[in-house]
Amino acid sequence: MKSKIVFQLVLAAIFFLSCNDTQQYDILILNGEVYDGSGNAPFNADIAIKDSTIVSVGDLSEYKATRIIDAKGMAVAPGFIDMHAHLDPILNLSDCESHIRQGVTTALGGPDGGSPWPIKAHLDTLGQIGVGMNIAYLVGHNQIRKNVMALDNRAPTAEELQEMKAQVGQAMDEGAFGISTGLKYLPGAFSNVDEVIELSKVASGKGGIYTSHLREEGLGLFDAVAEAISISEKADIPVILTHHKAIGKPMWGKSTVTLAMVDSARTIGLDIKIDQYPYSASHTGISVLIPSWARAGGTEAFKERVQNPQLRDSIKAGIIFNILNDRGGNDLTRIQFAKVKWMKELEGKTLQYWCELRGLEPTLENGADLVIEAQVNGGASCIYHAMHEEDVERIMKHPQTMIASDGRLVRPGQGHPHPRWYGTFPRVLGYYVREKSIITIPEAIYKMTKLPASSLGLTDRGMINEGMKADIVVFDPDTIIDKATFEDPHQYPEGIHFVLVNGQISIDESKFNGIKAGKVLRKTAAK
Repeated sequence: MKSKIVFQLVLAAIFFLSCNDTQQYDILILNGEVYDGSGNAPFNADIAIKDSTIVSVGDLSEYKATRIIDAKGMAVAPGFIDMHAHLDPILNLSDCESHIRQGVTTALGGPDGGSPWPIKAHLDTLGQIGVGMNIAYLVGHNQIRKNVMALDNRAPTAEELQEMKAQVGQAMDEGAFGISTGLKYLPGAFSNVDEVIELSKVASGKGGIYTSHLREEGLGLFDAVAEAISISEKADIPVILTHHKAIGKPMWGKSTVTLAMVDSARTIGLDIKIDQYPYSASHTGISVLIPSWARAGGTEAFKERVQNPQLRDSIKAGIIFNILNDRGGNDLTRIQFAKVKWMKELEGKTLQYWCELRGLEPTLENGADLVIEAQVNGGASCIYHAMHEEDVERIMKHPQTMIASDGRLVRPGQGHPHPRWYGTFPRVLGYYVREKSIITIPEAIYKMTKLPASSLGLTDRGMINEGMKADIVVFDPDTIIDKATFEDPHQYPEGIHFVLVNGQISIDESKFNGIKAGKVLRKTAAK
């Protein structure tokens, strides 16, 4: 009798284990061509997910799950990591739809020297309201300088520098992944390199990185790259030349020099990388055309200066120089308005159009006057068609270049944004990989996944391996493409069928679920 009971218990245990083996997963992704993020060739495999984690990769066709995704004919990749995202609207757009629809599952905010302050309060708020994708932040040098020195055009005192260092340290302790600078913008443009090095040393000492909107991306590009490299050396910090470009006709083709500078720096042991958006037009405020000195002290000080005929002439001369040699591309039609709160009918139109609307001859002088008027009215954001496609492709091919949108979270109908806000990652895979063969799919995915993850020190994202977080994109390599254009930007991409964020399905058969499966990532937690 006893042996019979034992035998029945053994049979029951075997049956239980057998059932458990075949039904242990939440999600199975079957029959996909897996690009694991390493840059190596793809392989056919199935992926099993339990909770938020990839628990098995291989032949899992005999297993069961609550949800099965048939990825036959599809590419399966790690979720894309956006190394340069403008997350300012996230409190209102916390579902992050415009990014998730591109396959982005993690985004790094706080670029170009601008960031929330204090970091902890912002991260805590995001944790409370929930976010659609994983969110990380840099602390912005411009924000820190503004906290301490407002818009003063001078070097900090010893006390002010110490306070800025303390604030950088505080931000790092609160979860920032490093420091960003926007040395083309205010008040960063008023800082010298020694100030930046001292603040970067604080971030470096706490394991952070440095990303830089360079001081110049036009005629002063070489000096600006050299400055960033010197910061890496003297602060002992990894540096990323963010949204790297050669802007303005005089600099077209000069990416050959800047990339050689990066290679030379790396040969002596400096960790210099690049990120890039795949477009030949940039996007920023119209104030980028105005000399920095003219905007010292803020809007009221600027308004006073342009009322002084001599100062106005100097300001106009500086604007004309920038239209000729920098963002203006030597052509008023290359400056396209994106968001104009005080004159919505200008959105999508050019500076030349505005001249003609006013009955003005579209000269550089008249264009400069309208730039001043725009700034006095409260500013505007613009798209600047002032880069060369050959530079875009050359930078993209560089082995240390990561893909980044420089895009802002957006809802359809909000202004006339740069199409990168909707299409960056699908554009690389559809246009530059499939149509132009500039890079391969494995290279592109590596630039979107493992390379940025390793740059941020994320050890559990950016690869498809057992034990990694289940941030996954399933897309059709034959149809994936961006649809947003400079004329009609409010269009979501095509060809992305599934997006998983921490094991939850955010895009399901191309439909956005609106769930908030993202996590707020903090450097101090090493996640």
